[in-house]
Amino acid sequence: MHLFELTRRLVDIESTTGHEREVALFLAQYLRGLGAEVTLEEAAPGRPNVFACWGHPLVTLSTHSDTVPPHIPSSEDVEHIYGRGSCDAKGIMAAEIKAAERLREQGGGNFGLLFVVGEERDSAGAAWANAHPRGSRFLINGEPTENRLALGMKGALRPVFEARGHRAHSACPELGESAIEKLLTALVNLRSIPLPRDELLGACTYNIGTIEGGHAPNVIPDYARAELLFRLVGPSGRLKEAIARAAEGLVDVRYLLEIPALRLEVLDGFPTTVVSFTTDIPALSNWGRPYLVGPGSVLVAHTDHERVAKRDLVQAVEIYSEMTRRLLAL
Repeated sequence: MHLFELTRRLVDIESTTGHEREVALFLAQYLRGLGAEVTLEEAAPGRPNVFACWGHPLVTLSTHSDTVPPHIPSSEDVEHIYGRGSCDAKGIMAAEIKAAERLREQGGGNFGLLFVVGEERDSAGAAWANAHPRGSRFLINGEPTENRLALGMKGALRPVFEARGHRAHSACPELGESAIEKLLTALVNLRSIPLPRDELLGACTYNIGTIEGGHAPNVIPDYARAELLFRLVGPSGRLKEAIARAAEGLVDVRYLLEIPALRLEVLDGFPTTVVSFTTDIPALSNWGRPYLVGPGSVLVAHTDHERVAKRDLVQAVEIYSEMTRRLLAL
């Protein structure tokens, strides 16, 4: 398939997190048609990673096969391809595959492709792959960096606040204890925490992503919950201490995910950037020295108007091909 046709075909296969099987089966068939040795490796029931290689994979090109919901079918105009995953990360996947095709046409070998499940939620596919490495010395991970090599990436910390209270009729509030009010107080305390800053990665930021609780306007709520996400720029120890102080006596805190901030490898001659998002790279430490680059912008990823420029896809094929050749020569 042509690069643009392949991108649209991948976008049109619904693969929101937890439903990656169909796109994995398509990838396996397509890559076997290119002469690759392909294995489907279930990171979770019904959710296979795809690994393809030509020879011994000293360099591995990787990205994720899952997308955030909802599924949005592809469309295109003269300049862009649209749809869910067009830049995060189906377009990247297509560019990596076309780079592999080009390398094979030029007689190259000893590289692989790794497409993992679950990056958008829990990195389950990366964790499984890291427990089963294939000897790769270099990892080129694809995420939307506008085709610039990332010097560093922020980490992630996902705390959950859970508040307990006592249910009562709202006409007699003195008989109850509002879990929602306790949660709100903890969140107000949280907003006063001074957040760290790093010279390269910038400021640590946070988002209160979800809030839920209560039963009805006339019932004192006995339960409330909030999910948060911090974008880490360094070690999390002091931040966790501050979160514990903000929550003390009000809510219970537990952590669903922690991914460290990282400095990354670069190659001479490629433009660079710093990204504020988190990737699977920390969970793929056994796959070699990490590089991060890919077409598209995080500014449109996960949105209703997600898109990738066709010229950036073409450029990405060149970048992935050249990086692989140079790393194989080291």
